[in-house]
Amino acid sequence: MKRLLLLNLLILLGLMAYAQVNIYNPNADAKAEIAAAINKAKQENKHVFIQIGGNWCPWCVKLHNFMNADSTISEILTKNYVVVKVNYSKENKNLDVLKKLEKPQRFGFPVLVILNSNGNRIHTQDSGLLESGDGYDRKKVLNFLKNWTPEALK
Repeated sequence: MKRLLLLNLLILLGLMAYAQVNIYNPNADAKAEIAAAINKAKQENKHVFIQIGGNWCPWCVKLHNFMNADSTISEILTKNYVVVKVNYSKENKNLDVLKKLEKPQRFGFPVLVILNSNGNRIHTQDSGLLESGDGYDRKKVLNFLKNWTPEALK
């Protein structure tokens, strides 16, 4: 009985590990989403926060979950940024968008790009510098987000 229970648990965990996440949409029109985010940022006096990655990327999923799980980080994002997630996968690499953003993929994935409300790139962040151990460092992420708010750049 214990063996059967253990076997079922292992199968369930394996299925969960391989379950497809849907954070990034390969069918999304990244150009249109960024343009809409710039318009919204201009109206709301915010910056645009672009997270580039793919559902295939474990660190992309970790970053998404990390930012959504922390209420302070979520609050800073909501107050200061319009968030756009841009897909990079075999289905859609969005190379034209990445070229316009000055090739942030050179840092690996996920990579973060901050635009001002005029749509100008003001920062590209290698997310590896925000890591600690096998996850993300809360203090590093908070400092990064705070340092690129509209208020911080005044």
